[in-house]
Amino acid sequence: MNYTEIQIESTTEELQQTLIALLNNIGYEGFEESMENFSFKAFINDNDFDENLLTKTLEPFKVTFIKTNIEETNWNALWESNFNPITVDELIYIRANFHEPKSNFPYQIIITPKMSFGTGHHATTYMCLQLMQLLDFNNKTVYDFGTGTGILAIHAEQLGANHVLAVDNDDWCIENSKENIIANNCSKIEIAKVENASVNKTFDIVIANVNRHIIIENMVYLANAVTTKGSIIVSGIMQEDESEIVQLFADYNFNLQTQKNKDGAMWIALLFTKN
Repeated sequence: MNYTEIQIESTTEELQQTLIALLNNIGYEGFEESMENFSFKAFINDNDFDENLLTKTLEPFKVTFIKTNIEETNWNALWESNFNPITVDELIYIRANFHEPKSNFPYQIIITPKMSFGTGHHATTYMCLQLMQLLDFNNKTVYDFGTGTGILAIHAEQLGANHVLAVDNDDWCIENSKENIIANNCSKIEIAKVENASVNKTFDIVIANVNRHIIIENMVYLANAVTTKGSIIVSGIMQEDESEIVQLFADYNFNLQTQKNKDGAMWIALLFTKN
């Protein structure tokens, strides 16, 4: 599987985050950000790359891009060379298998940085991990829709879940999740490839770290997957879309409990409970 890399030189943090959010909404799967000059690289499967759509998306912002074709092996090397450990609220230490462990964190997650989304670096995953600390996972069932690397499913088991169903629609994510589950010695996570969030059972906790469009398209499935009095965490949402998503969940009998916004970024994550 080959990918297209788009390099964009932006000028401010706000513009960088705006462009990343827009590209995420049109199918770009991974981002490598620079905080020095707020430039970044975005990656998309070659089969999904649409140069006309990209040009139209970027046109209002007066920015240009440089396109590069990335071989699968080069992508892996790129992730490994740029992947640094990250901590979440001094509770979770996320590292690759080539980093030294640290024993002074309650939770440690090993993520092999390949082509799957979800290393904890991006605000959406980071905020999901934060919101997970507000819930009781002990002996609970969990549905992780859009699992990416499997990072949230792994942490759900660490928090005490007795069964986690982690799903994605991408073959690479399925393979990568399985590797990471083994690396973290998890035994209560089931991995499945799916095309949507439809599932024939309910769960105490549902996590959907995807994007606004996917949440809207799968809302009926997500709502049905949550038990009464159960909880759902959703992320991949821009601040400007918060009222729309909150109203959507209200229409399905969910109450907003709290939201997260990392460092004033444009991304938010929301925690709902089902009446």
